[in-house]
Order: sequence, then structure tokens, then C-alpha cells
Amino acid sequence: MVGTRNISPPTARMLVGELRGAIEPARLLLRAPLIATLPRGHGEHVVLLPGYGADHRSTAMLQTFLRMLGYRSVHWGLGRNTGNVARLMPRVLERIGEVGKLAPERDTGVHLLGWSLGGYIAREAARERPDLVRSVITMGSPVVGGPKYTTVAARYRRRGYDLDELERLVDARYDRPLAVPVTAIFSRADGIVAWEACIDRRSSCVEHVEVRTTHIGLGFCPEVYRIIAHRLARHSRADG
Repeated sequence: MVGTRNISPPTARMLVGELRGAIEPARLLLRAPLIATLPRGHGEHVVLLPGYGADHRSTAMLQTFLRMLGYRSVHWGLGRNTGNVARLMPRVLERIGEVGKLAPERDTGVHLLGWSLGGYIAREAARERPDLVRSVITMGSPVVGGPKYTTVAARYRRRGYDLDELERLVDARYDRPLAVPVTAIFSRADGIVAWEACIDRRSSCVEHVEVRTTHIGLGFCPEVYRIIAHRLARHSRADG
């Protein structure tokens, strides 16, 4: 494995620090005028993928934000994210294909925005079908080690998963390069996913952007929303 020897799951103290994420929705509301200054979309489709154990309700505020900017944002339509990537992937690809059919002919694919494990699934969907995807944005997504370097590692073990084998499978995916632009948003204060596990050192098309918030706060942080708006606008332009 590449560069994993110094990665450890977040500490219990960092997990408790996730409580700070509760203030982000209030900060976002106070920064509501920010929306007027952000670049607008022109009806491009964005599919939102939730994190492990969550469903579309966790991304409802993001979905509303994107619609206010002029995007056609939709949730993934698969209910709760069970964490079983192998079973979810065919259904995610089917959903992306369905949404893509609704796009105007000038569009070359949909944008994918994934939180935590949802971001990993978004990346791998783009790896499988780059013809369907225009760009990917991940938020606190473990792209190294699978669940091994997260606070839910023990839960996976209890469900009978071999974390070393999952890490090997995740690592093997890199043999097929990503072919679409990816923006990876991460925070060193993340109390759920080790921030080092969010760093892709092997794909040339990945841009990493650091923010100051918690893992839970990523879905409500004004700075994250600003980054999302600018990256979607950049990758929606005809020149890519």
C-alpha cells in the first residue's frame, strides 16, 4: 500500500470534537448573502451521494443550495448508504445514467457530489463510466484504506469484513486511472475519517482543498459551499 503506515483512525478526542459541526448550519444562514456572489449554474445536473449510514436527508441543504444556484440537483435515490460498495455501485451507475438522459444534448455528463463514503462511491462510479460523469467533488472521503482509517472500522469488523482485504481492493482500483476532474475537500479536524486517508497521491486529475471544519460540518460549512460553487462552474464550462 502507498503511504499508509503513518495513517491512524481519528482519536476519541477528535470524535468528540465533531460536536462543533453543529454550529455550521447557523454560520451558513448568517452567510446567506454569499449566494448572490457565487457563480451560477445553467441547469447542469448534480447527483448527491450521502455518507455511510445516511440517506438523502443528510444532503437536503446542499441540494437546496445547488438549486438556488441554478443546478438541477437530485439525490441518489437509493435510501440509506449501507456501506456495501460492491452492491451499491451498479445501482449508482444506473441512477447516473437515468439522470444523464434528462440532460440537454450539449451536456457531456452529470456532476457527482459525495460526502464521506458517498464521495468514494462517486469517484469509483466516475472511474467505471467516465462517459457519464463531468466532474466529481468529494467531502471528507476515505480514498485510501476504505473504512480502515475511519471511526466506523470496528463496525465493519463486527459485520465480518476483513479491513486489510478491503484496503487491498481499494488500492487495486488505482490500476485504472481516473479520467475526470476530482475536487477533494478535506479537513485536518475531521473526527470521522483520518484526513490523510482523503489524500490521493496517485491520480493527476485530483485537486485537494483543505478547509477548517469537522466531518459533520463539511455538509454545512460556508467555505465548502463556496468551493463547490466555483468548482462546479469551472467544470461546467465547455472548455472543461
